[in-house]
Amino acid sequence: MSSARIYQPAKDPSQSGLARTKQWILEFDRTEPRETDPLMGWTSSGDMLQQVKLEFDTREDAVAYATRAGLSYRVEEPQKPVMRKGLSYSDNFKFNRTAPWTH
Repeated sequence: MSSARIYQPAKDPSQSGLARTKQWILEFDRTEPRETDPLMGWTSSGDMLQQVKLEFDTREDAVAYATRAGLSYRVEEPQKPVMRKGLSYSDNFKFNRTAPWTH
């Protein structure tokens, strides 16, 4: 019996959009370790489930699939994004600043 991880991917830090962050991913855990090829130095594994990622619209769909397939699974809840306070450059030069502006 294989195990799986169900999660919602985080936002790509180099992009400002939220594409590909709404779906839930079911990813299988490794069942055998990776091996290093002595000649080329490439890593390989005989575990083909390592390459499979299934996408679902909701967490409930992913959990339902895992229970139907007889997989042991764990659900990782997504972290809430931190909302940044909007500041403008002109705020550095306001007359009524609470702290002195220094370079």
